[in-house]
Amino acid sequence: MLTLCFMALARIKNPEQLKQCRPGELGKVIGLDRIPEVKCLREKISLFTDQNQARTLNNLLIDHWYAAADGASSFLYIDGHVRIYYGEQANLPAKFVSRQRLCLSATTEFWVNDAQGMPVMVVTGELTEKLQQAIEGYIIPELEKTNILPTPTNEATVATTKEATAITEIEGKEAMLDNTHSPKEKPPVCTLVFDREAYEPAFFARLWQTKGIAVLTYRKNVKDKWDESVFVEMEVTVLGNTFTMLICEQTIVLGGVEFREIRRLSGSHQTAIITTNRVISTADTAGRMFSRWGQENFFRYLIMDYDFDKIITYGIETIDENKEVVNPVYRSLGYKIAKVKNEVFRIEAQIYQLTEQAVDAAIEGMEQSINKQADLVEKLQNKQAEHDELKKERKGVKKKIPLKEMPEQQRYNKLNVESKLFMNIIKMICYRAETAVANEIAPFLNNGKEEKRMLVKQIIQSNADLVPNYENKTLTVKLHSLSAPRFNNVAEQLAELLTKTETIFPGTDLKLIFKTTAS
Repeated sequence: MLTLCFMALARIKNPEQLKQCRPGELGKVIGLDRIPEVKCLREKISLFTDQNQARTLNNLLIDHWYAAADGASSFLYIDGHVRIYYGEQANLPAKFVSRQRLCLSATTEFWVNDAQGMPVMVVTGELTEKLQQAIEGYIIPELEKTNILPTPTNEATVATTKEATAITEIEGKEAMLDNTHSPKEKPPVCTLVFDREAYEPAFFARLWQTKGIAVLTYRKNVKDKWDESVFVEMEVTVLGNTFTMLICEQTIVLGGVEFREIRRLSGSHQTAIITTNRVISTADTAGRMFSRWGQENFFRYLIMDYDFDKIITYGIETIDENKEVVNPVYRSLGYKIAKVKNEVFRIEAQIYQLTEQAVDAAIEGMEQSINKQADLVEKLQNKQAEHDELKKERKGVKKKIPLKEMPEQQRYNKLNVESKLFMNIIKMICYRAETAVANEIAPFLNNGKEEKRMLVKQIIQSNADLVPNYENKTLTVKLHSLSAPRFNNVAEQLAELLTKTETIFPGTDLKLIFKTTAS
């Protein structure tokens, strides 16, 4: 475990890259004569993953991270990350990859981050699950096994259901709300923040009624605009930065469910946010929603620095054959219908253009125009007939079928989930550790926000001396000089902070003392 963690922190992205490292020197960092060779390390990884306990490990870590109620877990950000598959062993469904603007074979990992941007957990979709399905089917059941979202008692569930039902029955009316709320209003167990992909008012009501979970998301299909005179300036905090925004809040009913709707006016554009959380202020609601970009930054950082999508072990697994999937024949016919329909639109546009040109055309060119129109009309009739025939054929095909009814060569399977989950947990631990150190040194930097992670990576990559003293029972770590004097000064401050922890090196009775050679 230590080897894998130090590999991730040192940006050694797979076991094969250990061949480029000095095994003795890296081994001393974790208290061994040498690090394991590649074959041994892969055997150890298999030993872990064959036990299928990665999910249990993730849940135990969640209980450790959030043992104290600090508010970080009261807002959970959820988003999907599409992991492209370039291999040939697995037969995966095609997914749209926004960063490449292509449909490619891929799997989707659904990540949960807390309000500070720290990773909490990850679940992997098997087929083509949408965000809403992942939240209800995977994420909430796993969170209920932890301290973040304990399973409610029957009495609590009944009380929450009654309260939510009462809210649902309120007749909708648009009225301005102030920033204060009645203390009698019950706070949610937690608030889930996500984008429009999981938008559905009935789903939001169901979460509140059955789980006591509030949602915060952007509103879909906004056609009206509020009077700009009702917007007021508010101080909104987004990712630690404070901005002045024009904000307004009203009550709105969607699908028979009452929501708080908060809008931000930017120029002539109005960004609409809805929530079922009734205890947070208007400005805080807007800040929490706009802070969702912190999760996008997390994905970007892990892709660039931690080789986020790397497969650690190869192999495929079967999927429950009774699971329903979209019939490939139905999908293929749908593509053909869409293609023919586009051709019909193009031909109709050409006919309309010729008709408009014929009005002003000379008599000499009239015959040629009429001939072109006749050819286009004939093509149009053929395409319309083809379109009708394809639609008729699709009516006799099931839209969804069980996986076992798919042809064996086309039948979907999935990549090894356990090994990827295990390595994701390792990267969660390392990212949290790196962030903790970065936050400690940020106050000592003039531009801490921009330089803190860069400096942490430089410290990790720098050489150091290990000096044991068995008489005084100490192990001194001397960090070599960094790239600039101001970075050496920060490293000295960090060394003092780490020394004060009086950490004992694992497996020994030696207390760690940190110093820098530049001091």
